[in-house]
Amino acid sequence: MKSVDKIRNLAIIAHIDHGKTTLIDSIFKSTQTFRESAQVEERVMDNNELEKERGITIRSKHCTVEWNDYLINIMDTPGHADFSGEVERVLSMVDSVLLLVDAREGPMPQTRYVLMRALRLGLCPIVVVNKVDKPNCNPDNVLDKTFDLFVELGASDEQCDFPVLYGSGLSGWLVKDLETDAHEGLEALFETIIENVPAPAGDLDAPFLMQVSALGWNDHIGRTGMGRVLQGRLKVGDTLTRIVTDWEDPEAHDGHIPIRGDKWFVKESFQEKIGYLWMTHGLEITTVDEVSAGNIVTIGGAKDVFIGNTFAAAGAQDKVLPPLEIEEPTVSMFFCVNTSPFAGQDGEAVTIRQIRTRLEKELRTNVALRIEETDRSDAIKVSGRGELHLAILIEEMRREGMELCVSPPEIIVHLDSKGKSLEPFEEVTIDVPMEHQGVVIEKLAKRKGELMHMHNEGLGTVRLEFKIPTRGLIGYRNEFLTDTRGLGIMSSRFMGYESWCGDIPMRNRGSMISMEMGETTAYSLENLQQRGTMFVGPTVSVYEGMIIGEYSRAGDLPCKPTKRKQLTNHRASGRDHSDTLDVPRILNLDTALEWINTDELVEVTPKNIRVRKAMLSSEERKKDDRRRNAVSAGV
Repeated sequence: MKSVDKIRNLAIIAHIDHGKTTLIDSIFKSTQTFRESAQVEERVMDNNELEKERGITIRSKHCTVEWNDYLINIMDTPGHADFSGEVERVLSMVDSVLLLVDAREGPMPQTRYVLMRALRLGLCPIVVVNKVDKPNCNPDNVLDKTFDLFVELGASDEQCDFPVLYGSGLSGWLVKDLETDAHEGLEALFETIIENVPAPAGDLDAPFLMQVSALGWNDHIGRTGMGRVLQGRLKVGDTLTRIVTDWEDPEAHDGHIPIRGDKWFVKESFQEKIGYLWMTHGLEITTVDEVSAGNIVTIGGAKDVFIGNTFAAAGAQDKVLPPLEIEEPTVSMFFCVNTSPFAGQDGEAVTIRQIRTRLEKELRTNVALRIEETDRSDAIKVSGRGELHLAILIEEMRREGMELCVSPPEIIVHLDSKGKSLEPFEEVTIDVPMEHQGVVIEKLAKRKGELMHMHNEGLGTVRLEFKIPTRGLIGYRNEFLTDTRGLGIMSSRFMGYESWCGDIPMRNRGSMISMEMGETTAYSLENLQQRGTMFVGPTVSVYEGMIIGEYSRAGDLPCKPTKRKQLTNHRASGRDHSDTLDVPRILNLDTALEWINTDELVEVTPKNIRVRKAMLSSEERKKDDRRRNAVSAGV
């Protein structure tokens, strides 16, 4: 057990893909955390299969390293805006942060957000200008922009006087002076951490006090809580008081925006016996018998522990901490039972009861998720922080053998105190070649985007900053990549709620809908591809109501993709021409969710992603259209 003055707690924060997890890999190698014969994968902190595939961090993770008799607790945080709530809570456990900034891209939207949270907590960051070995980078210019960002966010003089390191996390070196210091090793990083990160404040002899900042789950024990011990000691078997707090008068149940004031109150308290204690050594979570002030620990045995709960021993109950903020969802979808003719062929879990059970399991640790029952017996409404947040959940369910249908994402509308509709807005930053800026500005203007700033980044690229409703971004990302020939970079962050800005034109092309069940043929697809973009190739099983392509015009096109060429006894003059098919556009889960319209669903199975009409029968769709037209006409 290290003494408090030998412990350092810090988090690594940055925009997505600025090198947080890669830097931790180099830290492990430099401190020889793993034995020489161990096989260590790249981005070892990304231990989730989806994290490795997508190259992003989805959930915060804790690791420890030792250097010169110091114990350094490091929290790896997500960089995507949809998981920003993870960053907020992790910062309550640390005493400083490493702010990574890409030496070419500079501060990005998520950089602003995570830095703002750190500064508000009074933390003094250490700035790391990463990836200085990239071509066309400009570390000095990036440092100037970072300093301007500190000033803009209202940093104190002490916070603005931040230490700076330059280097490459991938290559494993960081230095204080880019011109004179040797480009090798991470000694400068560890020295800067020890000198600038304060030791945890906490009296070992005071009564125990801790606040839960992250949740976990153990099938044998139940929900577990992670946090930093603020004072005192704790042994397995000790009894503590778990105190639940809440903000006063939250208006979260009548459609209004939840109001979080500065006042809070103690809601209830419980006596809990602590049966388990865990700490992290390297990446391994080990059981311990005792913990003390300054340690980041996980406790088990308490019932219904939740984010922000305070655990206090007798004598410390007057030091109850205010509740932690939990981010409100901005996007919702309906998770429905798969009703297609192919239901049950790929997956095993296909009933609404199984879907509900899986979602309730996710609620144990995913505090940004919400589920609501609907008036339909075959659907559940699921709300989250964004499209990616929900897409990750759907992909995890799919890989567990589940089948379901999901509706297109919809934004969550709130009401202000006067009953006025408010919708979520986002700040969008786009780096794009200059020749493509016109089409980007035009497309986002149609989606109610407001151009706030434009900067010429040099080397033929321009940075555009927009304020746009979240609705305007739904379905645009794939279109953006097409318009910019894959050369554009777009990122966004949630800004808040503002007045409803009116209707936004969405997809202006229709769907090509199969009228029959069977296997597609090259003969039929060759004729259909002249009318749009196909989503399927030949010999693919389809059913009535399944969408097989995007029609080049507005409106839907019913078609017969299974039609075969008629055989006759007559020989054709000359040889028959061979069918020439274009490569189909295969939709993955993310692109399918962006593409579908309000009357369409994505069918998700362990082996297939299909898009379909909510009503499979063409006759039912015609009746529904007539009913809608009659209602709109006031008949």
